[in-house]
Amino acid sequence: MIDSPVFFSGIGGSGMLPLASIVRASGAKVAGSDRSLDAGRTPHKFDYLRSLGIQLFPQDGSGLQDGMTLVTSAAVEDTVPDVVRARELRLTHLTRPQFLAKLLNAALRSVAVGGTSGKSTVTGMIGWILHACHRQPTVMNGAVMKNFVTPAAPFASALVGDPELFVSEVDESDGSIALYRPEIAVLTNISLDHKEMDELRTLFAHFLNASRKAVLNLDDPETRALSATVPVGKVIGFGFDSPGADLMGKALQLDADGVSFAVETEGERHEVKLRVPGRHNASNALAAIAAARALGVPVADAAAALGRFEGLRRRLETVGEASGVRVIDDFAHNPDKIAATLATLRAHPGRLLIMFQPHGYGPLSKMGEQLADAFVAGMAPGDRLYLPDPVYQGGTVERTRGSDWLTEQLKERGRDAVHIAERATIGNALVDEAKAGDRILVMGARDDTLIDFARELVERLGSSSLGA
Repeated sequence: MIDSPVFFSGIGGSGMLPLASIVRASGAKVAGSDRSLDAGRTPHKFDYLRSLGIQLFPQDGSGLQDGMTLVTSAAVEDTVPDVVRARELRLTHLTRPQFLAKLLNAALRSVAVGGTSGKSTVTGMIGWILHACHRQPTVMNGAVMKNFVTPAAPFASALVGDPELFVSEVDESDGSIALYRPEIAVLTNISLDHKEMDELRTLFAHFLNASRKAVLNLDDPETRALSATVPVGKVIGFGFDSPGADLMGKALQLDADGVSFAVETEGERHEVKLRVPGRHNASNALAAIAAARALGVPVADAAAALGRFEGLRRRLETVGEASGVRVIDDFAHNPDKIAATLATLRAHPGRLLIMFQPHGYGPLSKMGEQLADAFVAGMAPGDRLYLPDPVYQGGTVERTRGSDWLTEQLKERGRDAVHIAERATIGNALVDEAKAGDRILVMGARDDTLIDFARELVERLGSSSLGA
């Protein structure tokens, strides 16, 4: 039980909004602030938070009061007035992961889902399986879970249930994954993203060894190598290409709008049919089934439940179709995610017109070469990539390597890439260029307005006359 009012600074963030929702549902008094609220961005999100009984303030320190606990997102610096005011009042100050770890570690049964890619989807799948099997979980996710969206809960990135059965995705980008001590740790994969590989291996090894059971993707070479650091009795392995796995995927079939396969375990075979596409989602489903089985859910029940899993917002989500052009919105922002998205879409016909908005100058500096490799491998002749300037929300980050640099890397390697600084101008180009049979793919992270951009494209395509 949370016994003091909690103030969330940066409450609109993808990791903060669901956490605030869960805390509010527990009966605690919750308030918050956000720079997007001050700037007038995404007002519908803040209307939703108010509908939960959460009071919102400017991010100027005025909302902080004696007795509160301050929780800050990674985007909130120590110089932000909320933090300054909390120091003056001598309030307890926790980061978002520190606060989340307290809730998860206190639960009687818990699942923490980590990995470079797929963790939001796996978290959503586990949450849906448990809910469909009447286990009443509390689920903390970084993306909206379509199964739980209602008119009253349009931002369903959290599911409020039994606090003693807690499922959450956990993040390695800031090293905070070391805070969690779950009953079941799930590791989807490890690849270059926010940190160097040696540091990632150390972080994930600690994460696995702090758990009581470790659900591991043995098809991923880095995860398979880490399995050797975990006591044998703790490991639950899954995979399609790993004969030693406890849960084996078989007979994989990829369709335009879904995936089907069989899962074999302990002499049993169960069919799985997903309504979300891509081999990566089949692997995500195996992870979710393995975690649910570790919680006592029969594999047959988990497999049946996944047939009704609707997916997550901004994860290969078809936003709409107009004039024969499908518009797809996707969260892909690192090389591994981009490769999976492009491989899934390239398996089916239709030219790709891609708008990729890099999620910062730092990521271009750290993994620009790998991003270029992913696009070179994933784009087909005729595909075109548009790159606006990266997301920039202020600060002192080095800005010497931008979207113009990435564009030149791709052009030198024979790919059709165009740098146009303003995203609105790219929108005009996409509408002008699209023809019936094309697919427009919007990709990027750390920007809540990307989905609005995709929806506007659908509207504009519907009112335009496209070429044949």
